[in-house]
Amino acid sequence: MSAPLSYTMLSTSGILGYGFAEESLRAGMTRNPSIIGCDGGSTDPGPYYLGAGKAFCSRLSIKRDLRLMLQAAVAAGIPCIIGTSGGAGGEPHLQDTAALVREIAREEKLSFRMALIHAEVDRALLTRRVGEGRTRALAKQPALDAGTIERATRIVGMMGPEPIARALDQGAQVILAGRSSDPAQWAAPAMRAGMQPAPSWYAGKMLECGAEPTTPKEPDCLLVTIEGDHLYCEPPNPIRRCTPLSVANFSLHENSSPIHHVEPGGLLDTSDVLFEAVTDRVVRVSGMRWTPAETYTVKLEGVELAGYRAITICATRDPVLIAQVDAYLATHKAKVQAKAAAFGVPAETWRMAVRTIGRDAVMGERELFRGPAPHELGFVVEVLAETQDVANAVLAMARTSLLHADFEGRLCKEGNMAFPFSPSDIELGALYRFSVFHTVAPDDPYEMFPIEHEKV
Repeated sequence: MSAPLSYTMLSTSGILGYGFAEESLRAGMTRNPSIIGCDGGSTDPGPYYLGAGKAFCSRLSIKRDLRLMLQAAVAAGIPCIIGTSGGAGGEPHLQDTAALVREIAREEKLSFRMALIHAEVDRALLTRRVGEGRTRALAKQPALDAGTIERATRIVGMMGPEPIARALDQGAQVILAGRSSDPAQWAAPAMRAGMQPAPSWYAGKMLECGAEPTTPKEPDCLLVTIEGDHLYCEPPNPIRRCTPLSVANFSLHENSSPIHHVEPGGLLDTSDVLFEAVTDRVVRVSGMRWTPAETYTVKLEGVELAGYRAITICATRDPVLIAQVDAYLATHKAKVQAKAAAFGVPAETWRMAVRTIGRDAVMGERELFRGPAPHELGFVVEVLAETQDVANAVLAMARTSLLHADFEGRLCKEGNMAFPFSPSDIELGALYRFSVFHTVAPDDPYEMFPIEHEKV
């Protein structure tokens, strides 16, 4: 079968659950896209969601977006593909998303074939790959070892387009992928349809965040059409425009290099890409190149439990305290340490951080701006401990000390701080940290990503 002259794909938003205008979806569907899809997640919200097995968008918002997408896809008879299901792409995330799809199908009386592509790593297989020297550390991580694998709460592999294309080959109309490379879910159907790899991958880079390559930016839909060695970006919502600047700006998104984008199976080179305005709303992109990798690798993401947290939030506008805030916080830290020790809480079982909002809460010690003293400061006090009980206990001591401690020139003889919340102490529960940030060389692109089919 010869390749089509063009191939159009519709992305609804940057993350499933971020929302989009229903009118945009309707307008996009009038353009007869070959697939509709949405990326479901990211590592941007940090390691907690992968470790806890929870989505970072609400069930209500995810269901709303899914319902509209499934209705549109079934009515048009086209595939609906969700990448990195549930926000992090682990098994709980995948199963929760599948449960939502089944629920929507029952409520809306929809029928289709669905594929789940699992992405949680078989630890025995990964341990063997470590022993065979087939893993490599990223981001200055230490080499992967069996102990790190064993300690990890959850490890996922980031699939490329191959398992998604296989699920389409096997007859799936709705595909829920576990952790996947953001553009892979778009590159897969495009290359399967006969489009060239370079524009297919570049189309995925544009579609992965919905209307982000447009102006004004807001969660919404985006259409990309591939023709030969180039593609066109266009928002279906008439209030938005794609311009050469907006598209070029987004092409730098989430990449360590502005021109070399490493993906499963190869390298997308954008050093000679040209952005041309076709109309005041449509941009033509050309000049991208794809170089297959000598060795196929899969990125691994894993987290492990680092402890339990509790926080409190408070603020002051006492000018006398603000003028000596560094000394005040140093005294506060020493008092908390002494009090915790007196209560039999070993110093090695907990840590405390105080973030000063309005001065250096974002940059900390790296803050360069040292302007005049502000008229008010906020404080986020965080305690991390081996157990939640210890975190709660030390935080209570820290909150009391910050509220009532004396300081030179103090006029107020009651509380130093204003607390916006009651209860003032907030349990955050388990804290996870990234412990696996590596690549692995599998035997083939499908080895780590089993596909499960069902009739919904």
